Amino acid sequence: MKILVIDRDTLTGQMIRSRLEPLGHEIFEETVKNEAADRLMRESFDIIFLDPSPLTSPRPLILNIRRHTKNYPYIFLLSETLTQEDAVKSGSNDLVSKPIDPKILNEKVANAERLVTLVRRIGDDSEDFPSAGGVIAKSAINQLFLAAIDRADRYGERSFMLQIALKNYKEIRDLDGPYAAEYAVAKLCQHLVLLRRQSDIIGQTAKNEYTLLLQRPIYETEPFEAANRFTESISKFKDITSSGTTKIEISICLLDVPAGEMLVEHTVNPES
Repeated sequence: MKILVIDRDTLTGQMIRSRLEPLGHEIFEETVKNEAADRLMRESFDIIFLDPSPLTSPRPLILNIRRHTKNYPYIFLLSETLTQEDAVKSGSNDLVSKPIDPKILNEKVANAERLVTLVRRIGDDSEDFPSAGGVIAKSAINQLFLAAIDRADRYGERSFMLQIALKNYKEIRDLDGPYAAEYAVAKLCQHLVLLRRQSDIIGQTAKNEYTLLLQRPIYETEPFEAANRFTESISKFKDITSSGTTKIEISICLLDVPAGEMLVEHTVNPES
């Protein structure tokens, strides 16, 4: 990842560099906010660390960055006093508290990588999957995903993505043939359409993956309950294999937007 650190304190940039460069990330530093803003108009960065002090509110600066960057950068707010809720309401993705805890830094950068990679993957228009049978196209789910990210920037709203995939799709295709792999994906799709609620938006985001976008949950546990409901139902699903002998593996992952944190990650083997 290409990372820009914007902080008057050079020690912050040095600390981030020492932790992340050995992991293969490129680290660049700017100590003057105006120069950083000019640089962001010329260059694209995947991740930005920003200490807004001495500004009273970081929001105008972050919105200015959002307006003038061509790509979607993941923005960390660096602060000794602000909370994660403050960070999301400001338009950033997450908070890194000062003094920086190296372990937490690594975990949060992994979240950033996950979200940035997902934005690229779902936004890749070289391959789309048409709407059919209650499942919307990848291009359509991408627009809703971008809207969810935008609403997080504007209003501090959290959304969740429940990604359900035939985890060993390639293995099934190689060992049992293309028909067995496509049959399992089609059966999984049918099951998800029947299992989802009317308010759930579901789209195909890869050959072997379907994504439910859960927006504006009424209560905090709702996304987790949805993940558990799908996990339990899929684990009992019997009619997913054709004549193949390879054991089916289904992954169920719940992702927080805009933080990119993996909240739930299960792998289940449906009953044969």
